[in-house]
Amino acid sequence: MLKSLSIVLCLALAVPSVAAEWKYEGAGVPIAYFDTGAAQFQFACRGGDLAMAFWVRKPSKEVAEAKAMSLAINVGGASSGSLAAAGGTVFAQDFPLIHSDGSSILVRGPVARQWAGIAQRAADLIRVGFVREKSQGGLEVFDGHAFGARGSNAAIAKVLRQCG
Repeated sequence: MLKSLSIVLCLALAVPSVAAEWKYEGAGVPIAYFDTGAAQFQFACRGGDLAMAFWVRKPSKEVAEAKAMSLAINVGGASSGSLAAAGGTVFAQDFPLIHSDGSSILVRGPVARQWAGIAQRAADLIRVGFVREKSQGGLEVFDGHAFGARGSNAAIAKVLRQCG
């Protein structure tokens, strides 16, 4: 009984971060973002160009020591699925990492636009993470995070309207 109660409590604590809604700020830099506390995923209009960023506050050792990594996004599958195992995962390869109070990747141009469209089509979850290919095949996922999709369509659309 105590074990079941512990599991329910842990699940209840995890739900609010996924149940939260995307936020939009329309000040000098229009931005749509989802922040879990451990990671942030955002789309912003910077200087008239769409930029996408993924930031992890306390990255794994592999990410913290990397100069560049690939990034993956997936908006399908069950909430318990893995980024590497879920079908429909899209990759953006070998972007330089920025290490300042965590680790992040900033992407502009066609990849940012493609991912904005993917994020807008998400039903429940948007999974994003750093990835690299294993030497024996398959993927290793580092610092993968799930962001709720509620409100992503409208918030990202506001940014896209200002980014032309």
